[in-house]
Amino acid sequence: MSNNVFHLSHIDLDGYGCQYLTNIAFDNIRFYNANYGPEVSARLKEIILDIKNANNATILITDLNLTPKEAIWIEKEAREVNASLILLDHHITGKSSSEKHEWYHLDISHCGTWLTYDWLQKNYNFDTNSELKTIVDAINDVDMWHSKNDYFEYGKVMMSMISSAKEINRIMFQKDDINYKHFLIDSAKKLLSGDDANIKLDDNVHALKKEFFMVDKNDTKDNLIASYVSSLLSQNKDRFTINYKGYKGLLGYNIGNSSIIGNTFLVQNPDFNFYMDVNFRGIFSLRGNDTLDLSQMAGVIGNGGGHKNASGGKIEEFRDSFVYEDIKDFVQRYINDKSFGS
Repeated sequence: MSNNVFHLSHIDLDGYGCQYLTNIAFDNIRFYNANYGPEVSARLKEIILDIKNANNATILITDLNLTPKEAIWIEKEAREVNASLILLDHHITGKSSSEKHEWYHLDISHCGTWLTYDWLQKNYNFDTNSELKTIVDAINDVDMWHSKNDYFEYGKVMMSMISSAKEINRIMFQKDDINYKHFLIDSAKKLLSGDDANIKLDDNVHALKKEFFMVDKNDTKDNLIASYVSSLLSQNKDRFTINYKGYKGLLGYNIGNSSIIGNTFLVQNPDFNFYMDVNFRGIFSLRGNDTLDLSQMAGVIGNGGGHKNASGGKIEEFRDSFVYEDIKDFVQRYINDKSFGS
């Protein structure tokens, strides 16, 4: 189907389950994900900015309820960019908004994935052979906590599988993170048969994750992830580049595992002097390649220290964001201010 669909969904199994279905249904689709709170508004604004050059656009929101203010805002903005709008949700907190907007479809009896599946079947002749119904039922059973249903235990394993799939940072690499979640759901679909299917899936989660990150040969999971993430960083290094006193570095956000990933990136990119990863609290790790004393750098910018090639500290009054560019701009200004005159 050729619609230009801009699909915003939640960041749990149900939210990604909705997108797993629409990814199958539509040829031209772009995904966005948000947790509750201010991230919803941030993603809605991102969608409107992205949609301005699209024709025949549809804004689809699933497994998220909107506040009255958010609902009014997105309705107005969708009208201005000539986009159709539909929301499919099951959270009772959206009741007041659903009563005021005809595009806001609330059904508290089923999860978002089930509602998305039903909507696709009714409007787009989707999954006519019902090949996806079992996986939809499994997600519905666990999300609605139907503990006596057939697929509840399988859904529990899937829920844990998705909630633990944090190897790819979703703020920096949104598309890759979503592809990873879809891969895991699709792999789970293939294993959903026979006796003890939940145990079989549980036994295979580690192998499935390794399979996604494996490019040419097998290795430990940590090494596979480091190689994969380092490749993503290298492919986008211009976007992630920062500077400290003329030295070139790369800024990661909440990636973690700095020793492996940072050193792997620096080996792959010898023109960089340091790797820096900062988390949502402003705590940062530095890794280097003998071209810069990172203990001194950490002391200057974050009252920190450590070793020449491995140090850390904390950025005071760090301003977190759902947009990587905002984080990078803040950190670069902070570094500039701290290093000036030092």
